[in-house]
Amino acid sequence: MRKATVQRNTHETQITASVNLDGDGSYTVSTGIGFLDHMLEQLSRHSLIDLDIKAEGDLHIDFHHTTEDVGIAVGEAISQALGDRKGIRRFGQAMSAMDETLSRIVVDASMRPHMVWKVDFARDKLGEMDTELFKEWFQAFAQGAGLTLHVETLYGDNNHHIVESCFKGLARALREAFEIDARKADAVPSTKGTLGGSL
Repeated sequence: MRKATVQRNTHETQITASVNLDGDGSYTVSTGIGFLDHMLEQLSRHSLIDLDIKAEGDLHIDFHHTTEDVGIAVGEAISQALGDRKGIRRFGQAMSAMDETLSRIVVDASMRPHMVWKVDFARDKLGEMDTELFKEWFQAFAQGAGLTLHVETLYGDNNHHIVESCFKGLARALREAFEIDARKADAVPSTKGTLGGSL
């Protein structure tokens, strides 16, 4: 089973994140940030990656450290669970619609972390959460997981719908990228024979 647990303890946050890439979308998520919990539950449900996340952070300051460090911890747990990434399809993409919003998410599980973010919000806040923090979560997650990640909202008006379409699209793209390819289950999906490093 492709499972891993990561603990991240700093002066700002204490986080435990466990993942099972071959799960059924079960989740237990508690970060202290309600909207982030909701998005991580969506990520688990639609990727079929089981998530168990417990985070305590300096929320009396703001949500930045907790949001970013949860992204790092979940990403690192996924990277550990993938191991040498042998047999995975590696690439995944999704068009994710939510009401008036449409987002496009493309993933390459390349071990060369990089993110392109083309998402705009009409407001600075979504509930109590700064909308700029969603970019920070996706960036931290891509870095921790070793992903090339492109996130683009093609159009949309409602900020809640925009964020949720990005998380659901990420979930579907990850499900495709992490799936074992039965035709090449014993091979790393690269002509180099390994992932990461130079192009």
